[in-house]
Amino acid sequence: MQKMNLLSLLFPKKCIICAKRVNNIICNHCFLTIAKQNTFHLQKYSHQFFQKHVYMFSYEGEIRNLILKYKFNNQSYLLDYFVEIMIKNEKICRFLKTYDIIIPVPIHKKRKSERGYNQSELISQVIAKKLHMQHFTNILVKTIHTTPQSALTKNERFTNTKNVYKIQNIQKIKEKRVVLFDDIFTTGATANSCAKLLKENGAKEIAIFTIAKDILKN
Repeated sequence: MQKMNLLSLLFPKKCIICAKRVNNIICNHCFLTIAKQNTFHLQKYSHQFFQKHVYMFSYEGEIRNLILKYKFNNQSYLLDYFVEIMIKNEKICRFLKTYDIIIPVPIHKKRKSERGYNQSELISQVIAKKLHMQHFTNILVKTIHTTPQSALTKNERFTNTKNVYKIQNIQKIKEKRVVLFDDIFTTGATANSCAKLLKENGAKEIAIFTIAKDILKN
């Protein structure tokens, strides 16, 4: 016990946003500030393979920093904060419950090995469990290890997502309403490539659900 107290004194916990000394990863003030920005954005599409896109935040400021830390800095524990924010958004929950299945956008096995986890899969499986929805990770597979989308231009992003995914176990999506989950929506290239496979193989309707949308890239 004395050792733990000594460690706490030498290495006190700090809020990863404001650096204030706290017992949790994010202090209450910062969490509430972010939670207040949590809204329900719904966009409809007529010329894509998905019909709707729902998201909560603009990809900027502190929410952008949190996503980057969660995704690239080995801070998978942040998924609890993202899930809590999502579950408290009643409109998001009502929307998701009108669908049958949640599928995370896959990453290549090499990238998953390097990162240690698929950031979208971690969140989507918890959301599915809390909302009593089916969750599948064995339907969409990324077969080609590509350049990260964040490093590419808008036109390059669409080329970078062509023919890099495959679909399997298609009987699970036949005539089902599917939610495809990812962390960020930028150009929609990744979402549309995955939705195309789902739609062509029998999915009844497809919606995209993301934490944030990069409105500056659209």
